[in-house]
Amino acid sequence: MTGYGSASRQVSLGAGVVADLQVECRAVNSRFLDLGFRLPDECRGAEPALRESVSQSLSRGKVELRAAWRLNSGAAETAKANPHALGSLNQDRLDALFTLQEKAQLAFPKAQELSIADILRWPGMVSEPRGEEEGWIVATVEAGRAAITALMISRQAEGQALAEVLKKITAKMRAIVQVLEPQVPQFVAQYQAKLTERLAEALASQEQAKGGVELMERIRQEVVLYAVKIDVAEEFARLKTHLQAVDTALAGKGPVGKRLDFLMQELNREANTLSSKSVSEECTQAALELKLLIEQMREQVQNLE
Repeated sequence: MTGYGSASRQVSLGAGVVADLQVECRAVNSRFLDLGFRLPDECRGAEPALRESVSQSLSRGKVELRAAWRLNSGAAETAKANPHALGSLNQDRLDALFTLQEKAQLAFPKAQELSIADILRWPGMVSEPRGEEEGWIVATVEAGRAAITALMISRQAEGQALAEVLKKITAKMRAIVQVLEPQVPQFVAQYQAKLTERLAEALASQEQAKGGVELMERIRQEVVLYAVKIDVAEEFARLKTHLQAVDTALAGKGPVGKRLDFLMQELNREANTLSSKSVSEECTQAALELKLLIEQMREQVQNLE
């Protein structure tokens, strides 16, 4: 099942500077549970706890947790009051970089001077407040669990909507069975009459040799045997049982995806048997319609946990 959830927390970086941390949790369909994390270095320590939280909440799906942070909008005002709040320059590195630039310009007189952005991006040039590791871990775990909860709520809403779709499909299948089942004996009787007529014509040449009584007894036996082979009462009974099992699973709690996968296989098997035993065009069309509805259910079941 697909789903999305997000949550945010604040992390104190010291000197009155605060970072806004946001964690997003996304999930798409998958037969198994596949976890992925895209966390900044400050949040890496929270990964084991987040992995455990996801495993306790979900049993299948491709899940990705992503975290990102930025300085709070009040950082500018903090910087005005305390110029060193957002960081300080490493004077030793600044002096070394200045010396390197002078040497480079002597060798390459046409080379451009370093811009302020180049200087600030130089590794180790700016010492920024990073906060305590424990603070990052606590905030990331709290935001991550809240995002997972939001994800579960969205998945639950989607699951309820899919369950209603599946119930409508099972209702259509029941309607087909209710219409077709009482008509099957009539279809079988009509087919038996046609079969009897065809056998009589095929064995007409033997009538004079063996006598009409023996011929008609042979025909009767063949018709009875064939009637047993095309009897679909058990298929109808199993269809109704499987449909009831589908509704029971949808009404219950907990993961139902794998159980419904199995029931789709069983429903499809009964529909195929109905098709192979068909004795009329109406039976064939009904079996095809059942198989189409089962396939529609199978596609939706793949979205359920």
